[in-house]
Amino acid sequence: MSDGKSEGIAPNAQRLLWAGFMAILAAGVGFSIRGGILGQWAVKFGFTMTELGNITGGGLVGAGVIILIGAFVADKVGYGTLMGAAFVAHFVSAVVTLAAGYAYTVGGKEAAYSCLYWGMFLFAVGNGICEAVVNPLVASLFPANKTHYLNILHAGWPGGLILGGLMSYFMNPDSGNAVDWKIQMSLFLVPVVLYGLMVLGQKFPKSEASDAGVSYGTMILQLIAPLMLLLLVLHALVGYVELGTDSWIGKITGSIMGTKQGGLLLFVYTSSLMFALRFFAGPIVHRISPLGLLFVSSLLGVAGLQLLGAANTVVLCVVAATVYACGKTFLWPTMLAVASERFPKGGAITIGALGGIGMLSAGWLGGPGIGFKQDYNASNELKREAPEVYERYKADGENSFLGYKVVGLDGLKVGVLDDNGKELERANQLLRDANKPEEKLTPWWAEAQKTAAEDKQLVDKAVLHGGRRALQLTSYVPLTMAGLYLFLIICFQCAGGYKAVHIAGTPVPESH
Repeated sequence: MSDGKSEGIAPNAQRLLWAGFMAILAAGVGFSIRGGILGQWAVKFGFTMTELGNITGGGLVGAGVIILIGAFVADKVGYGTLMGAAFVAHFVSAVVTLAAGYAYTVGGKEAAYSCLYWGMFLFAVGNGICEAVVNPLVASLFPANKTHYLNILHAGWPGGLILGGLMSYFMNPDSGNAVDWKIQMSLFLVPVVLYGLMVLGQKFPKSEASDAGVSYGTMILQLIAPLMLLLLVLHALVGYVELGTDSWIGKITGSIMGTKQGGLLLFVYTSSLMFALRFFAGPIVHRISPLGLLFVSSLLGVAGLQLLGAANTVVLCVVAATVYACGKTFLWPTMLAVASERFPKGGAITIGALGGIGMLSAGWLGGPGIGFKQDYNASNELKREAPEVYERYKADGENSFLGYKVVGLDGLKVGVLDDNGKELERANQLLRDANKPEEKLTPWWAEAQKTAAEDKQLVDKAVLHGGRRALQLTSYVPLTMAGLYLFLIICFQCAGGYKAVHIAGTPVPESH
């Protein structure tokens, strides 16, 4: 195994690698399709951007919790058993999510919110179990080329985003004749079935540490090493900037480009870049080291987000998104590789803790935080430009995030405004189905439609401002990461350079 073409340490190494790839692809498909139907949820159920952010956050928090739990039990329970549990969780998540329409009829907006939140949570449980298994699995199967093969494994994520994005593009046309969101959401089960078939009957190895007889206590102690603690902080920032932004990027760029279809196509394009680039991580790392790759990636992330926040034409938006995509491509898998290379005695625990922290950060902070920043800046912009318009379209309740509070724009009202009242009757029917009085919305629109043309321009402008400002503020996260990576590079240079560590503890150069 002295080169990047190694077939791994087990005869079924390649099959297990691609089964893991398919499992992560399933997560990407579900994630991408969900991003394409957020607008339907906002209009159908009247959610604000913060509420939608909390729903998408639920789909990441669940993964984070389960990755952490799975990391501690993976070798004891067995990788094959856990993959079976992931399959069940994915199936049940579909049932719960698809029940949201009925829940709205019976219990209104709150019931629909609960179904979508917990459906996304269960979807993430399946994703988390898969992640807890496939990361240490691939690191164990390809010990001499961890960065290279972990990046190939995680090419499944943008691969899923591409497939899901294309589905959303064709199923959510700008004409408004969208395919029902329930049909769209069901499609992620196709790759779920495929990964289930690929792992059926396969023999799974244990982690490097477990196979070498490292005690459970020694594995856990790796988590409190100073470098490992810093890596955990860094990966929390990675989760915020990558997965948190991915939850919103298609919607925001769609606003910048003036068409949601344009945003979806741009998302597919950037995901395609990530998919292709992740197959070349090995040669890049051979030249500049994993930490050098992470440092450069962070700087590109800063530049990409700042450029996106300032883009005002389609061409500038594409250029900015290209820079951002190149920046985020290698962050997640290369961080996992660094943890596995420097702390091989941690086995599945250290690499799982990193993935879990990243998911929790994205779910608790990234998704909700970026959604809140949109609400906060859009509302303040509209309130400053046209207070009377803000009063017409503001939500009934207040949203909060980390002590900050704002009353965002009502998704149901904005949806009616977007198509000049065409959705009003359908919205009223939803209110009737939920046993809620429709009189509130009907007289509101009777008054609001008098100034709808002027209002729409102001509301659209405010929403666009909120999205742009959210991306610019988010750029400070990769800026912080770049500073920390530079600190690590300097520390390792003072100690003789970055080197992978054998299970016995001897630093040796990694083969590529």
